[in-house]
Amino acid sequence: MSVLLIAIARILDLAFNIFIFIVIARALISWVNPDPYNPIVRFLHSATDPVLYRLRRLLPFLQAGAFDFSPIALLILLSVIQQTLVSFLYQLAR
Repeated sequence: MSVLLIAIARILDLAFNIFIFIVIARALISWVNPDPYNPIVRFLHSATDPVLYRLRRLLPFLQAGAFDFSPIALLILLSVIQQTLVSFLYQLAR
């Protein structure tokens, strides 16, 4: 049972890390004017838009003029959830 929990914790940790890198890539491409028909740009937008849209609706003050702080807030939120969930699963496995 503990081996299964450790495996689940590692898979969740990897999934969170991948999504964190996707959010970072999305934030970086927003600084330039990317081609909206590029498949990579479309993937980044489709992977992050639902979460960022909900976060912007929940916390509208994250958009201050031309600056959008929702990716930063999402990265912090993802990191906190990742650390909490993965450490809980490791503790449960012990």
